[in-house]
Amino acid sequence: MVIGTRLRKLREDRKLSQGDIEERTGLLRCYISRVENGHTIPSIETLERIASALEIPLYQLFYEGDEPPPLPNLSKRKSTEELVLDEEAQKELRFFEKVKRLMGRINERDRQLLLYMAQKLASR
Repeated sequence: MVIGTRLRKLREDRKLSQGDIEERTGLLRCYISRVENGHTIPSIETLERIASALEIPLYQLFYEGDEPPPLPNLSKRKSTEELVLDEEAQKELRFFEKVKRLMGRINERDRQLLLYMAQKLASR
C-alpha cells in the first residue's frame, strides 16, 4: 500500500481539500500534496496529525476494515535477545557482564596491567 494514495482517498471520501487538511493540521498544502503523490514519506507524528484532521483513528490509515484488526498473540513469540543470542552466546554475554562488573572495582593501573596480560596471552 502506498500511504499517499490511501491518504488522498480518505481525504476525498470526506470531501476535504488539501487546504482543509492544511488548516486542521498546520502542515503546508504543498507538503500534503508531496505526501499524496509519493514524493515524501511522512513521520508517524505527521500521520497522527493527518488522521486527527480526517477524524479517524490512526490504524485506519493502514487498514481498510471498519473494526481494528485482531491483535496477534505475542506471548508465544521469542524476545529479541532469544532470537539473536543462542545458548553459547548467552554464556559469553554473562561472562563479559561479570568481567565488566569486576573491572569496575579495580583501579586504573591494575586494569591496564590486566589488559596488557590479555593481549600477550592472545598473541600466543
